[in-house]
Amino acid sequence: MEMQRAVEIFNSKDTYKVNLEGEPVWIEQIDPQNGMATVQVGSRPTNTLTVNVDRLKEGE
Repeated sequence: MEMQRAVEIFNSKDTYKVNLEGEPVWIEQIDPQNGMATVQVGSRPTNTLTVNVDRLKEGE
């Protein structure tokens, strides 16, 4: 995913499907300077990862 799109999704009031390696994730935080995103994996709020935005895919 491109950083611009990740920022749009993060700032949107709408809900978008975003996946990390086939697992649904929720974007919690964006770090545009470093190209990173902190995401919640699945429905457990404590299950978070910080990953390169390039690893995120929309709509799968």
